[in-house]
Amino acid sequence: MFSSLRRAVRIGYRRAVDLSHPARSPLGSAVVNCVVYRDGVRQDGCADAEEALRRVRKAGDGFVWIGLHEPSQEELAGLAALFGLHPLAVEDAVNAHQRPKVERYDETLFAVFKTVRYVEHEELTATSEVVETGELMAFTGADFVITIRHGGQGTLGPVREALEAAPDQLAKGPAAVLHAVADHVVDDYVAVTDAVQSDMDAVETAVFSENGASGDAGRIYQLKRELLELRRAVAPLARPLQLLATQPIPVIPPEIRAYFRDVADHLARATEQINSYDSLLDSILQAHLAQVTVAQNEDMRKITAWAAIVAFPTMVCGVYGMNFDHMPELHWRFGYEIVLAVMALACYAIHRGFRRNGWL
Repeated sequence: MFSSLRRAVRIGYRRAVDLSHPARSPLGSAVVNCVVYRDGVRQDGCADAEEALRRVRKAGDGFVWIGLHEPSQEELAGLAALFGLHPLAVEDAVNAHQRPKVERYDETLFAVFKTVRYVEHEELTATSEVVETGELMAFTGADFVITIRHGGQGTLGPVREALEAAPDQLAKGPAAVLHAVADHVVDDYVAVTDAVQSDMDAVETAVFSENGASGDAGRIYQLKRELLELRRAVAPLARPLQLLATQPIPVIPPEIRAYFRDVADHLARATEQINSYDSLLDSILQAHLAQVTVAQNEDMRKITAWAAIVAFPTMVCGVYGMNFDHMPELHWRFGYEIVLAVMALACYAIHRGFRRNGWL
């Protein structure tokens, strides 16, 4: 399915991009924004990606930030030819469901982030969706940033507005944008893990309530599955952030690495919180299963006690139901009444004994 994409990208690599007479790249409805920044200030009058790149490279200053939402193969192939993106990275960008990672292709950095969103719900059930995930990818070069979003969450509008309100930070170049994107994604991780706390509290309260043993374990399993999905988005990002914070990478200036260390600290907090939630859910599940076992044992004790009570009159009636002619006391005048009284007293005594021992 990617043969046409690979062919288009390879042609783009073989042909040098002539900025004075560029061919038009098909950018369509996937483009959310295309802006030129110089000295941290947004520049006006940018019509498309080719014009933006020409202006930046002609001036020798600033960078281009292009935002895309679920681009098609043709749209991304045009950008790949224009900016010299690696075919393997382009494949990953078109085909979502990638693992969080950071890869370097020559002078271009390709980063993949998993975006998460907490799904509001009135009550947690066995089918409730708690965490919704998407993907956010970023190509970072010396004079450009291309962000690609898959899914309905993880919009970068607030990130762009916050950066434009801080021109000193934005003036540090494309690396500042990459940091802002990573920081935004990790902040969402922290917010979602904090929101999951309410579901954890609700499950824990239900399990340890008076009727907790009769609750449905499906809610616990569902929350555990949703927590696993959140962990798959958060945990793999630790190594890429560590790489951005410590390794010398041409497109990441040394002054930006400290910012990535701060993001890595926030990610570590979210990871630890998720791990603690998972351990707590294991304990809650074990407690729930123990309560179910105790409740079953109590039911079995009650059944056993009543069976023992019924066993005595059953035995007496069975003995006297054999119909032998010479059975003792068979012809007593008050034998029937006496036997009934003995059975009633015996059943009462057995019942009192079980009640005293907590079986009934």
